Amino acid sequence: MAKRTTKSKPGSRGKAKPAVEASERVPLHRRIRRFFWRSVAIVFLLVVGAVLLGRVANPPTTFYMMSESRRLGGVDHEWVPMQEIAPVMARAVVAAEDANFCEHWGFDVAAIKLAIAEGSNRGASTLSQQTVKNVYLWHGRTYVRKALEAGMTPLVEAVWTKRRILEVYLNVAEFDEGVFGVEAAARHYFGVGPDALTARQASQLAAVLPSPKTRSASQPTSFLTRRAAQIRSGAATILADGRADCFES
Repeated sequence: MAKRTTKSKPGSRGKAKPAVEASERVPLHRRIRRFFWRSVAIVFLLVVGAVLLGRVANPPTTFYMMSESRRLGGVDHEWVPMQEIAPVMARAVVAAEDANFCEHWGFDVAAIKLAIAEGSNRGASTLSQQTVKNVYLWHGRTYVRKALEAGMTPLVEAVWTKRRILEVYLNVAEFDEGVFGVEAAARHYFGVGPDALTARQASQLAAVLPSPKTRSASQPTSFLTRRAAQIRSGAATILADGRADCFES
């Protein structure tokens, strides 16, 4: 029986398959926009993560502390929990730096308006803002830092308690050149632990905060002595009128 053969159709052998059309190239402006929003999302998530972590984890150092440590060859700093800080110290700092700390959400609008009217920014920065700057940002008057501070402060207020904000502030604030935190400051100036600070000592420590490199809590000038007396009076007032409740309860 003859073997049947199948003839291939002319031109079918070796014919290339149709090439798949390449996808159109994404326009440059769209790629830039996509990259921008992805970057914003990543930064936002990193910021939220850092703030959430700060609610429970104590910052071992700050950018400013590291800068001063390099400059000075080391700094004096040791973390101490809030329960080991004399309550009068917490009240003194609030009275000195942010008397309405328990009543605002991160920004003291009344203080800002007063500062603008007086042509000064003294007293406009709340403890919450200062904590954000000290822990997460850098020192210096730049629009970028101010914008980041303004964005992060409400987030910290929403996630942290007022007591936590004050605890962190007391542990990272500068009280003398190379002396950071109330534990180091109490021993540096008075030779006692932060739990043993008296009302006078606490007020003198709080009085040096605006200018820790030029003021001394243990050798106060007449101005600093008067300022400390005002702070003691203010600390007693916020205790009596309830403005200390948010961090003492």
